Amino acid sequence: MTDWAPCSDRSRERDDSLAATASRGLQWFLVEVQGPWGTNAFVSSALGRELGQAIVRRIEASGMRPLAIRRVARATHSAQPEHSPARPREPQTRWRWVFVDSRPGHEEVRWGEVDDPHELLDVPLDGSTGIRSAQPIYCVCTHAKHDQCCAVRGRPVALALVEQFGDLVWECSHLGGDRFAGTMAIFPEGLYFGRADDVDAAQIVHDYRAGRVDERFFRGRSSLSHAVQAAQHFARTHFGDDRLSSFSPLGERTVPGALAGQIEVDLATTPDSSGVVRVVVAETLSEPLLSTCAATRFGRVREFELVSLTFS
Repeated sequence: MTDWAPCSDRSRERDDSLAATASRGLQWFLVEVQGPWGTNAFVSSALGRELGQAIVRRIEASGMRPLAIRRVARATHSAQPEHSPARPREPQTRWRWVFVDSRPGHEEVRWGEVDDPHELLDVPLDGSTGIRSAQPIYCVCTHAKHDQCCAVRGRPVALALVEQFGDLVWECSHLGGDRFAGTMAIFPEGLYFGRADDVDAAQIVHDYRAGRVDERFFRGRSSLSHAVQAAQHFARTHFGDDRLSSFSPLGERTVPGALAGQIEVDLATTPDSSGVVRVVVAETLSEPLLSTCAATRFGRVREFELVSLTFS
């Protein structure tokens, strides 16, 4: 293919919408896996294939999303001669894990650790253990072996954030939406962002801390359906209200007698208001596209159009 270009470049050229592209995740189990990651960060990493597969199966069987994390690797300048042997990597001796609940009203982060990675198979996945933390977690996808755009665009985002927010920032494995790199997620809420390298990434975090969100880079909240994510996007854009607390979902249903793919979503205007915004969105499919750098076959992806928006 002579006109090949990175998927994130193609996405920007098409001006793909970021709205309602946050992949589903009600609860998460994060595991610190140091060192390099292969295509699958749990299987092709320091965990090894057999243990990595067992951990992922256990997490997913509990209805949770697995995510590998590691400290942001800062650039260092070694005084070693150019051709000196590389230092052997020290084995990982501490395996930190994080239970995250992203459900609205249940947001929670709990940290724990084990000395042996096999003990991860025994950690309760119900949030009953671990040390509760009030601090958020800022995860930036830098998973190069999954998609090169994640590293090329994600690494600068991670480095910029760690300068301001230190140990709250982690590199993470595949979040979904490679074409929107640099991608990041904020936990516990499970807020997804894309094209974070097109802006001062720290501003995304500052907005979040102020309870606001910039719709230009916001992909949605992982605990909400894609139809609700889309409805919130259209409501925020229509009313110019960027507060995260606005437009909480009250209900969604298929529109009776309407064309297939139309969904009606009721949103509360604000937490202290009795007003309701009713948004009807239509699920559509994009034109054929290559959604990742490795894709060789064109496919269509889900998109949403605004049908109507009323306020009562």
